Parts: sequence; C-alpha cells; structure tokens
Amino acid sequence: MEQMVMLKHALLAFAGIDEENFDLSREYWQPRNYQKGEFYNEYKNVCKNLGFIIDGIFRTYYVNEETGEEKNIFFFSPQQIIVSYKSFVNQAPCNYHTESMTAASVLYISYANLEKLYQQSHQWEHFGRLIAEKAFNLAMTRTEDFIFNTPEQRYKDLTEAHPQLANHIPLYHIASYLGIQGPSLSRIRKRMVSK
Repeated sequence: MEQMVMLKHALLAFAGIDEENFDLSREYWQPRNYQKGEFYNEYKNVCKNLGFIIDGIFRTYYVNEETGEEKNIFFFSPQQIIVSYKSFVNQAPCNYHTESMTAASVLYISYANLEKLYQQSHQWEHFGRLIAEKAFNLAMTRTEDFIFNTPEQRYKDLTEAHPQLANHIPLYHIASYLGIQGPSLSRIRKRMVSK
C-alpha cells in the first residue's frame, strides 16, 4: 500500500481525520529512511518531528551514567506513531535516545507544521489530544506494569503489542525492557511455549 494511503487510513482509524482534513496535512508529511542503528532522536537533542512508522522497529532507551548499561523503555513498530513526546511538546532536550533497530521508513511531520494544523482544524486538535492521552497512558502503563505485573505478564503484553518484535531484534533488548536477565527471559519463553 502506498505510504500516504497507509497514513491516511491510520489517521482515520485513530483520530477520525477525514479526507478533507487529511488533505490539509498532505504537503507537510515527509518520508525518511533509517539504517539499522540510526537515531530518530538523540539524548539532549530536541525532538522536532512526530513520525508514523511505515516499516521497521525502533527502541527508546537511556544509558546509566555510572555503569554505561543501556535500559530499554519503549519499542515502536509499524503503523505506530513515534515521537519523544515530552521533548516534542516542550521543544526541550530529550532525556533518552530513540534508535532504529532495523532498516526502517517513516513519514514525519514537524512540530511547526503540526501546530499550524491545530490552528486550522478541530479534527487535528482532536488528534493532538489523542496523542497526548496515548503518551500518558503508555507511560503510566509502563510504570504500573513494573508494580503490578510479573515479568511473564509483561512479556505477554509486549508480544501482543509488538507481535514481530522477537523475530527481528536480539532477545537481550527484550530482557532489558522487561527488567530481567537473558536466562530469565529464556525460561519465560519456554514456559509459554509449553502451555
């Protein structure tokens, strides 16, 4: 499916952006391809763009300054919005990295152009509110998962949200996201297969 058509369908399903309102944005969306290991946004840089992933997988992570260890916070898969939300909204430096884990392609819109759309259209304002709610829910769910859920439940939730993840990235990245070591993840995966 052509990229803009895919984006149009996703925006209609997510926020009810109709053809007329989508057309207001058409000139603002730009394509960008990423190589594996290339950054969507880097630590201490301002996130200037909101993206829609056509294909590829990204991770958001921070580096522990004392140990140098990377800790994965979020994953982003095809048909999802990718943005360092706090940095984007405040136009302030980001506290973490967002990196492509595979070759990827994204359609993105700049902060300035999205602000123009908010001024022009209630549907785009509604989109902005839904993105804010989604970012808040994502952050709260991530926090609550560590309080209330076992690593096995966190793994199950992750594979439901990102079904292709384990086939495309090294398992140590998933273990980092879950807050466990590699051998523990192996045991979880074996238990789930045997059920």
